[in-house]
Amino acid sequence: MPSSVIIGSGSCVPDRVIEGSHFLNSEFYTDEGDLIDKPADEIIKKFVEITEIETRRYLNDDEFNSDLGYKAAKEAIYDASVEPEEIDYIIYASNFGEVSKNGMPNFMPNMAARVKNKLGIKNRKCITYDMIFGCPGWVEAMILGDDLIKLGKAKTVLVIGGETLSRVTDPYDRNKMIFADGAGAVILQRTDEENIGIIATNTVCDNAEELMYLECSSTLNPNAEDQDKIYIRMRGRKIYEYALKNVPAAVKETMDEAGIDIDDIDKILMHQANAKMDHAMVSRLFKLYGKSEYDHNVSPMTIQQFGNSSVATIPTMYDLIAKGEMKGHEFKKGGYIVMGSVGAGMNINCIVYKTPQ
Repeated sequence: MPSSVIIGSGSCVPDRVIEGSHFLNSEFYTDEGDLIDKPADEIIKKFVEITEIETRRYLNDDEFNSDLGYKAAKEAIYDASVEPEEIDYIIYASNFGEVSKNGMPNFMPNMAARVKNKLGIKNRKCITYDMIFGCPGWVEAMILGDDLIKLGKAKTVLVIGGETLSRVTDPYDRNKMIFADGAGAVILQRTDEENIGIIATNTVCDNAEELMYLECSSTLNPNAEDQDKIYIRMRGRKIYEYALKNVPAAVKETMDEAGIDIDDIDKILMHQANAKMDHAMVSRLFKLYGKSEYDHNVSPMTIQQFGNSSVATIPTMYDLIAKGEMKGHEFKKGGYIVMGSVGAGMNINCIVYKTPQ
C-alpha cells in the first residue's frame, strides 16, 4: 500500500502583534450576562497566568482568511517544488470561512476553491474540499488526504488550515484574548516506500452533551445593541475536563496502532489551545506510560506568542520547526511525530507521522 509524506510546508503568521494592553479598555461579562466588577488589568493578568498567552496575531483590516491560506499554500508549493497544476486535491480546514470585516462567516464559494483561484490553477480535475471539524480540522484534513492517496484517488494533496478568529470573538467575552489568526499548509504526496509518512490515524467524535462545549451564540452583554450577531462561545472548564480525560487515551491508541512507545517519540505537536491544558494533556499521556515527568522539549509551544489560531496552530508549528525557525527544535530523520488536536463537536484526532530518512 502506498504511503503519504509531507514534501513541503508553509505558514502565514500575521504581522499585527496584539499585546494584553490592547484589552485594557474592555468590559467583560460572565456567561450569565453579569458585568465582571474587576479592573481589566487584573483580569488580563489572571488570563496570562492560566494560558501563558502574552501576545497573539491578528490579520490586517484589508486581509481575509483566503489571503492567509493562499500565502501559506504558495510557500508550501514552492518548498515542495511541485507544479500547482499537478495538485489533485485542495483541502481547506476552517470553521468560519471567509469572515467579513464585520464578522460575517462566508462559505460560498468554499475556501479551497478561493485558494485554487488565487493560485491560478486551471486544472478542472483539481478537486476542492472544505473541512469543518472544529480545531482538529487540519489534522482531519490530513487524514482525508492520506486516505485519498492510499485509495489511489490522488498523488498530490494540498492541505491548508486557516482561521480569522479575531473577527468572530465577542468583545465582552474574556476568552477573546485566547483567539488569533493565521494559516499553515503542507503538500502531501504519494510514495511507494513503506512504513514512512502517515503510519497511523485516529478520530473520535463525542456529539452528545459535549455538542455545546464550543458553539456560536450571541454576545454576553445583554445590553449590547446587536443581539443577533453570533460569536464563538467556549465552555472552558467543560473543555478542559473533557480534553484531559479523552485526548491522552486517543493519542495512546494511535501510538499503539503504529506500534511505538512513548520513548520513540521525537516531537508531539499538540493543538495550541492554551498552555495549561496542553501541558496537562501531554503530562497525562506520559503517565499512561508510567512516567511522572517528561522533557518539555518534546512538546513545543507557540501559544505564548501567536495565541490560538484553531486549525492553523499545528501546521504553522510544523512549518517553523521544519525550516529551523523554532529555536531549540528540529525533526530527526526517521523520527516519529505525533500530531493531536481537540475541539468543537467535541472532536479528537491524532496522526503518527514518521519522517523520511
